[in-house]
Amino acid sequence: MGTHSEPTDSHDLNAAKAPNPPTASPGFSDALPAPVTAAGRDALDVILARPGRAVVGLDFDGTLAAIVPDPEQARAHPEAVPALAALAPKVASVAVITGRPAGVAVHHGGFAGVAGLEHLVVLGHYGAERWDAVTGTVTAPPAHPGVAAVRAELPGVLERAGAWQGTWIEEKGRAVAVHTRRAADPHAAFEALREPLAELATRHGLVVEPGRLVLELRPPGVDKGVALREYVREVGAEAVLYAGDDLGDLPAFTAVEDLRAEGVPGLLVCSGSNEVTALAKRADLVVDGPAGVVRLLGAMAAAMNSPTTG
Repeated sequence: MGTHSEPTDSHDLNAAKAPNPPTASPGFSDALPAPVTAAGRDALDVILARPGRAVVGLDFDGTLAAIVPDPEQARAHPEAVPALAALAPKVASVAVITGRPAGVAVHHGGFAGVAGLEHLVVLGHYGAERWDAVTGTVTAPPAHPGVAAVRAELPGVLERAGAWQGTWIEEKGRAVAVHTRRAADPHAAFEALREPLAELATRHGLVVEPGRLVLELRPPGVDKGVALREYVREVGAEAVLYAGDDLGDLPAFTAVEDLRAEGVPGLLVCSGSNEVTALAKRADLVVDGPAGVVRLLGAMAAAMNSPTTG
């Protein structure tokens, strides 16, 4: 991920807020769910006892926002911003780590200009871009040249693979993704495209990241694990929570496990779905999709107010 002291691209997002962002935080009263592992329970105890030394890392799609057929229509759960606004002032930082461009996640999340979110950052494109709520700007290095080359060739590759009908190309600026959710047979189209897209990516110095009926072609050397680990080090956090739902979140899970081995308590949360089960097998806590994530964040914020948790 990294912090870019001399950004080559910077623009203000506070001037283009999502419509009517909520600014008030409701009272959260849901009981905290109990992690099923000792490591998870210990980490939650530390986060609640010393929230000002903790980083809360969150994926966006499938974790804060429901998965929808058209990614451009994805929006954060209605209670996500109020829950984050209740939690963020109490922790060292909340970091939304996403494969989307940072500005897109900010808009779809409704994060810009919301009171209480001053401790929030969005690490877009797996950490290659960064939006900070305090400045309202996105900073990023130059884009990888292979992305433009792949973008130009991609329609022909899809046509030759016989998987054009129903597939959809998502332009992500620093990456490009092919969705098969709208195809007549989404899983067959997904499998048919694995090999040709891998070959295309390799020729242009990119890698393919599979997800929930999506194959993303992006530069190597960046993933959510790298972004999370570098940000935890930057903040000097003494505990970390990460919540995700998809295969792209596995590197972040590994980063938390590595931090645990170094003595940093970590809590792994899976935003559960029936499409991907790999995260649930490694998680300390599985919740019911974005609604469950929001309830967890709100319950944590409420518990931090309790005299028994300091």
